[in-house]
Amino acid sequence: MPSALPDGEPVPEDGSLPAHALTGAASRPLGFYLHVPYCATRCGYCDFNTYTAGELRGSDGTLTSQDTYAETLAEEVRLARKVLGDDPRAVQTVFVGGGTPTLLPAADLGRMLGVIREEFGLAADAEISTEANPESVGPAYLEELRATGFNRISFGMQSARQHVLKVLDRAHTPGRPEACVAEARAAGFAQVNLDLIYGTPGESDDDWRTTLDAALGAGPDHISAYALIVEEGTRLARQIRRGEVPMTDDDVHADRYLQAEEAMTAAGLEWYEVSNWANDRAARCRHNELYWTGADWWGAGPGAHSHVGGVRWWNVKHPAAYARALAEGRSPGAGRELLAAEDRRVERIMLELRLVDGCPLGLLAPAGARAAQRALADGLLRPEAYERGSAALTLRGRLLADAVVRDLVD
Repeated sequence: MPSALPDGEPVPEDGSLPAHALTGAASRPLGFYLHVPYCATRCGYCDFNTYTAGELRGSDGTLTSQDTYAETLAEEVRLARKVLGDDPRAVQTVFVGGGTPTLLPAADLGRMLGVIREEFGLAADAEISTEANPESVGPAYLEELRATGFNRISFGMQSARQHVLKVLDRAHTPGRPEACVAEARAAGFAQVNLDLIYGTPGESDDDWRTTLDAALGAGPDHISAYALIVEEGTRLARQIRRGEVPMTDDDVHADRYLQAEEAMTAAGLEWYEVSNWANDRAARCRHNELYWTGADWWGAGPGAHSHVGGVRWWNVKHPAAYARALAEGRSPGAGRELLAAEDRRVERIMLELRLVDGCPLGLLAPAGARAAQRALADGLLRPEAYERGSAALTLRGRLLADAVVRDLVD
């Protein structure tokens, strides 16, 4: 959940949407993203909308918002029910992210899920996910969380090397994420993901290979691996600017990605989005697929983004301002934009091109179609997919995905 919010037009106080946003809604999947903005410490590379206890401590020394957060967020879910009216859709996916959602009691996460169940209903096969830091959970917590209805969990492993974790300001010790996978399986979680980061300053090829071996050896059915992006304003960016740690270049990122692809494939995981691998189709993150395919989702929580029928909006960032708006019966929305047909076409290309099935060639404007022909000739697009009418990336194309996207959206 990025910390910066875009500009946009005001959101109505009641949160109402234009009538066209709900036209045809019954044919589109609906998901919920629930943002928990609390962290025990701030990681040096993170620019998400998160807050430590010290940053939220009031003048009287008490911690604001966190103890009552579940009920505050439930109020936004109830607002969503009013805004969406008699929309008949059961919720297909729920994803709780942060921050560190598992800093809240498992019962609070269950309470947040419960209000979605009460207001909208959950599909029989709904995917219910939460992120978790390895040091924030144990067997009893995971068992309680599973009992509330969660069936998928994503652990932030990042690296198996202590010196890499130190650069990232991660609190867990090597080996703990792998133990969490086993504990989650024992608690009954059907799907378990590990999040990895490559390209951390000071990380070697051997460090990354060790991380991949440890992650795959733990037996998750899904792994996400992201190149480290150094965001302005973070502690890591300041350290690099002062020369305290070296910057990792794009060639190293490419080498790390190729290592990941080789290791994942050998272990039986297949890529389905540039940064995501899964054992099979059932193990893919269905909630993220909502984002990548332009479906509908309601993002509840400070700074959360939503999209329904071509209308995108985002909430105020600070937990206190968020809670105050809901307590006063107002939408916590800070701004919104109505996406024109051209905006949606461009977004489809940008997102769907990253998927294994690619994007339909019919989405491309003439200049983009010519660029696709060049990309095909350059070995960046798969010929068999092209013949079926899709622009789908080869392995080399995945390494240059951003550049290919720029060419095809012209």
